[in-house]
Amino acid sequence: MKSLSGKDLAKVLEQRGWVLRRIHGSHHIYMKEGSEVRLSVPIHGSRALKIGLLRHLLKMAAISQEEI
Repeated sequence: MKSLSGKDLAKVLEQRGWVLRRIHGSHHIYMKEGSEVRLSVPIHGSRALKIGLLRHLLKMAAISQEEI
């Protein structure tokens, strides 16, 4: 699996219709119209997200690993 930073994941989410609702510290909270899912993406500079967290966020966003 390709590793992504929080910034890169945020760009992918925004391209797929997710909207930044608020920022709480270093976490960006994304929501999508018609969905009850709320994603909290940690933005820590260009540091890569851990694989487990990345997989979890992608699963919640209904994005396959091949799409990124």
